[in-house]
Amino acid sequence: MAPAEGVLQQPSGRDAGPWWKTYRRAWLRPDGLAGLTTAAVVIPKAMAFATIAGLPVQVGLTTALVPMVVYALLGTSRALSVSTTTTLAILVGTELAGGVGRTNPGEALALSALLALLVGAMLVVASALRLGFLANFISESVLVGFKSGIGLVIVVDQLPKLLGISIEKAGFFRDLAAVAARVPASSLVTVALSGLLVLLLMGLQRRWPQLPAPLLVVAAAVALSAGLGLGERGVAVIGAVQGGLPSFSLPPLGLAGQLWPAAIGIAVMSFTESAAAARAFRGPEDPAPDANRELLALGAANALGACFGAMAAGGGTSQTAVNRQAGARTQLAALVTAAAALATLLFLAPLIAVMPQAALAVVVVVYALPMIAPAEFLAIRRVRHAEFRWAVVAFLGVVLLGTLKGILVAVILSLVALAQQEINPPVYAIGRKPGTDVFRPLSSRHHQDETWPGLLLVRAEGRLFFANADGVAARIRRLIERHSPRVVVLDGSALIDLEYTALKALSQAERHLQQQGIELWLAGLNPAVLEVVRRSELGERLGRPRLRRNVQRAVEHYLRDNSKASGGSRSG
Repeated sequence: MAPAEGVLQQPSGRDAGPWWKTYRRAWLRPDGLAGLTTAAVVIPKAMAFATIAGLPVQVGLTTALVPMVVYALLGTSRALSVSTTTTLAILVGTELAGGVGRTNPGEALALSALLALLVGAMLVVASALRLGFLANFISESVLVGFKSGIGLVIVVDQLPKLLGISIEKAGFFRDLAAVAARVPASSLVTVALSGLLVLLLMGLQRRWPQLPAPLLVVAAAVALSAGLGLGERGVAVIGAVQGGLPSFSLPPLGLAGQLWPAAIGIAVMSFTESAAAARAFRGPEDPAPDANRELLALGAANALGACFGAMAAGGGTSQTAVNRQAGARTQLAALVTAAAALATLLFLAPLIAVMPQAALAVVVVVYALPMIAPAEFLAIRRVRHAEFRWAVVAFLGVVLLGTLKGILVAVILSLVALAQQEINPPVYAIGRKPGTDVFRPLSSRHHQDETWPGLLLVRAEGRLFFANADGVAARIRRLIERHSPRVVVLDGSALIDLEYTALKALSQAERHLQQQGIELWLAGLNPAVLEVVRRSELGERLGRPRLRRNVQRAVEHYLRDNSKASGGSRSG
């Protein structure tokens, strides 16, 4: 797997053109094999994910056909496999079950298509507004919590199918309680079949990871169902499947006003998941995906797919991984996958009809379980406790409030995290490592670091602007009160920007310090910040003597010119 790239960006040069213009004949075989291999994973999962949303399995097949083709023609990621995902399916299902979707199956299909159309329109508008920079907007820790919550919700949602019972969906905890109450009424045949298929799927994945395990498990379930007549033994089966080519029909727009809030959340997750998968599985010779072009391609895939009855679509991480590992060189592999989905619609509908619902539930649960990632939570906690708390809150947001509100919680948490980092930049006192010109934060671990009577060295990091200027000034004042210096040197080597409000606050602080008999010096400013300071009132007040090239020069100047400090240094 290729390492993740930092951002999506515009490819340059000959790589920026359509992939088919530079296609090589030598790529036909690896693309064909990769497309067929990926189809063996995508097709069973697409049908399973349709059932998560409460939709017929043919909707999943249509989603593996139309959006897959549209993205392959317009998208910039060579490996990305676009159909639907567990996250998108549960989001769609939540909306369809939340009031507007509690209707007959025909209306549910129309609402799903309308939702996909709105998602596509929003992504296209985002592309026109060049909002591709939002690809990495939700922080990784928040996304870990969100996806873990989604995974747990999906597992609970599929338990009734694994047990052969039915419940009225009413929210995570109520659903869990209802399942527990109905366990005595479980179908023993269904439970036995589910257990067998789980063991088979997990065993295939572990023992022969190169095999299309979902396809083999679904095929085995179909064979058992047909051979043993499981449908007549109380095992729920898929039933009649509408095969044939999907027809073009514009979704009814009457309920667009009710669906657009959900469409925003689904659009965000579609792009976020797709961008993450495109980055993670970009080959070393592949062009960098263009974020704004990706928005357009995903938008068109959703919008056109909606007109053929597809549900909301996006790039799936696991199927993209299969596509890449199977040797996909270009988007032709996705076209082969789409052709396999079309063949399934045209020729395999009778076989799908006898497929046990438990088989698809097994595929969903086994692929949803890795989304629940306690190890990721622990890894985050080892590094940063604050981000661990954000991950936990995002997880609880999904479980307690539902998936769509959980997206809102995730976005708000990311905003709060970003604001917290910007408003509270690091500000600390520094000392010099003995025998070097290295300056580092004062701490009990480095108690031998050099400090000097009457001199306080303070370092501020990041961007100083209107939102954090007062807070930074207050923290510097506390350091001054603690150390009682005659000279304060502000080390600006880690400052990337100094906005006018912060500059004015520094100027006011300099006047206040001067009234107390304390001098303020600046050291180590980068050229852009230094130029801003020189053009300001603060620069005029400081003059050249109090603007030093770096902290070392400032210390040397202080030791040379200050008679009280010239006797040497002390450890602080």
